Amino acid sequence: MGEPPNKPPTWRYMLSDVSFDTDEETAVLDVVRSKWLSMGPRTAELEQRFASYIGTRYALATSNCTTALHLAVLAAGVGEGDEVVVPSLSFVATANAVLYARGVPVFADVESLDRPLLSVADVEKKITARTRAIIPMHYAGYPCDMNALLELARAKGLRVIEDDAHAVGSKAGGAKCGSIGDIGCFSFFANKNLPAGEGGMLTTNDPALHEYMKLRRSHGMTTLSWDRFKGHSFSYDVVDVGFNFRMPELTAAVALCQLSKLDRHNAERDRVFASYVRLLGKNPKLGIPFASEPAPGARHIFPVVLAEGVDRHAFMQKLRDVGIQTSIHYAPIHRFSHYDKLFSTSPPRLPVTEAYAARVVTLPFHQSLTDSDVAAIAEAVEDALR
Repeated sequence: MGEPPNKPPTWRYMLSDVSFDTDEETAVLDVVRSKWLSMGPRTAELEQRFASYIGTRYALATSNCTTALHLAVLAAGVGEGDEVVVPSLSFVATANAVLYARGVPVFADVESLDRPLLSVADVEKKITARTRAIIPMHYAGYPCDMNALLELARAKGLRVIEDDAHAVGSKAGGAKCGSIGDIGCFSFFANKNLPAGEGGMLTTNDPALHEYMKLRRSHGMTTLSWDRFKGHSFSYDVVDVGFNFRMPELTAAVALCQLSKLDRHNAERDRVFASYVRLLGKNPKLGIPFASEPAPGARHIFPVVLAEGVDRHAFMQKLRDVGIQTSIHYAPIHRFSHYDKLFSTSPPRLPVTEAYAARVVTLPFHQSLTDSDVAAIAEAVEDALR
């Protein structure tokens, strides 16, 4: 009778994968046995260790990176009608966070097909009297030109919020991403370099920003359940409108384990990247962004840019047929229906972003891929391009 029409494919090579072992199992079991599931001692330990790893005075755990971005935008003083310059080549949360604050995301283009990072020159063109902040997203783990962005931001009196969802462990000029701008926002989503299922982190060196975000992370309450459990307080006050953006202890426990393995996993990703470049770097039908760039410290995805005229859908289908999962990072935000309607009277002009988004394909990329795995994927890519 054949297979059901909607049966999911059997993947030989997944786009991403996690590396868990008994460390994570034990850590989760310890939380369950402790019976303390909401934000508590493991979350506090994760914040301390993460701040030390990134090199900031403060780190605040959140429920995910989207809530981290939301708090960061509010802390930057963005309100009704204020503008924030963002990339369109990003996950939609980067721009959505501005809308949550009733601000206006202003989309800037990327530099080139080889370096699809926020263009400082285009950012400068997009700044107006209503601009309050810039959100560079370190695409694929490669840092944007932070020196130039910071110089521009300081000259204009703007905040810089780093979207570090791809860049946990990456460095720019010797400093880790998340310690360079005013605030850093990290993701621990299941496909990230530090996966915990969900979860996020805010980093900053500014005590005022830290206090603002800490208070609003949990309903504007002056003390938390864990504080009261430890006997530090009997009650609490609510001094502002806040949110429930807290991280559960189960998430923190997994994230702590993954943080201890992060540098090793990032080094393995460097090996996988080098294998791909060696095998595919001379194919005239595709380009490899960042192929000539030094290792950033944390490579997150492996995008390739198909030559003009190559049928992307057919290419991805051929890889799917042999069990190789692919994706597109990203469909540009300004082209989504909601944003298209928002800016229908003045659509953004982002020629490089649109050219890149029309031709990019993301190949499987994670620390568990062996050299023989990469060779098999590369051979299938070559076959699909013939």
